[in-house]
Amino acid sequence: MKFIQAISGHRRALARFLQSPSPISASFSTAADEYSKRNYANNVSEYNTVLGSLIAQRRYFLLKDVYDDMLLDGVQPIRDTFHSLIVGTMKGSRMQDAFFFRDEMKTLGLVPDVALYNFLISTCGKCKNSDPAIQLLEDMRRSGVKPNGQTYICLLNACAATGRIDRVYAIVRDMTAAGLGLNKFCYAGLIAAYKNKTPTTDETTAKIIELVKQSKGWSSVEASSDTAENVMMGVSEEELYNLPTAEYVNRRAFLDKQLTVYHVAFHACADLKSKETMETLLEMLKQDGYSHDVFIIMQTMRCFLHCGDIDRGVKTFEDYMNSGKPPMVELYVVLVEGAMIGYTPQGMQIAQDTLEKFNSRGFFLNTKMGNDLLLAAAGEKTGGYTTANYIWDLMQSRRIIPSLPSVEAYYKGLKQREIPSDDPRLLLVGRTLDKLRLRFGGQGRPLQ
Repeated sequence: MKFIQAISGHRRALARFLQSPSPISASFSTAADEYSKRNYANNVSEYNTVLGSLIAQRRYFLLKDVYDDMLLDGVQPIRDTFHSLIVGTMKGSRMQDAFFFRDEMKTLGLVPDVALYNFLISTCGKCKNSDPAIQLLEDMRRSGVKPNGQTYICLLNACAATGRIDRVYAIVRDMTAAGLGLNKFCYAGLIAAYKNKTPTTDETTAKIIELVKQSKGWSSVEASSDTAENVMMGVSEEELYNLPTAEYVNRRAFLDKQLTVYHVAFHACADLKSKETMETLLEMLKQDGYSHDVFIIMQTMRCFLHCGDIDRGVKTFEDYMNSGKPPMVELYVVLVEGAMIGYTPQGMQIAQDTLEKFNSRGFFLNTKMGNDLLLAAAGEKTGGYTTANYIWDLMQSRRIIPSLPSVEAYYKGLKQREIPSDDPRLLLVGRTLDKLRLRFGGQGRPLQ
């Protein structure tokens, strides 16, 4: 009985989340009312619509719950159902769930097609686990599914995410033997492989420059390898191959798609803190006749700020803002986050000033930006904690739900300061932390 009650409670909670509020007619019977509250889908078509809605809302953690409800209702999943489930787990970097759905699909006698295998391999790359990606290629061959060009590029980039240069070059050899040429996404993967290989050596940055030069043999007029399946499921090639530009591909006036290899190279320079390599790339870009797009500006700022050169990071930001081009929220966020590195008095003041300018222009933080900045600002050990407080207030004004790690760090920072126990801010943060810990299965009082 307790199990049935728990299932019923879970379904009502999920139904409340999925259904928009609407008045229930008083003429409905009690049984019909309960059924309506408990059920949010009645057939496979409706369940597929629910899955699509959750993916659009980025609520990937609910996909398995919906699948379980399908089975409890006796609704038979179809191939389209599994396509949605596996794409959703890929977008959410939920590898365990992705393999669960693959196994469920096979149990029902449905063999994954090449597109699904590509999504699964991509998921391994997002989770930085290349061993299962290699096993998936073997599984394809055993199942009689022929890999296509995208399969090899997904595999190349999955191995690149773990810095496995040996595997990456083995895939390149396989592609060459199969008569497949290297396109810009292959060169992007090669650069990522060198960036992610540890330890970093002098060869790392030299190889990045070399690969950018080699990539110029690729022609931007080559046909896109995007498949109808990818387009239908809303998966760009940049997302499929886990490129750092994936979240910006649909942003207007943000990316010049001809510069994919440069994008990955500049991103690598920022991560590797190599100003010299970045400046070489800037000169190469100029010689090639290209201008900087917003992503390259963003990575240039990151590189300066990660290297501790705050003045040049600020100047890059100001030069863009004075150029007459549309202001971009991401540039403000990069400057704030980068200025806080090391928590120097100068950097924290720049972060505070930038946030105030950001707010005065009517911009607002989304959930990810707000949580990332709050988590970074919460690490300040000295000073008045004004930046962290300001970020918290901005998030509260937009009713952004904070993440558990960011609230834990912020609460801990507040407790380390001489703040009265009945301070309204401290009490609010404590209550928020209690709710989040209960929601995610935590026990006990908030951090002391």
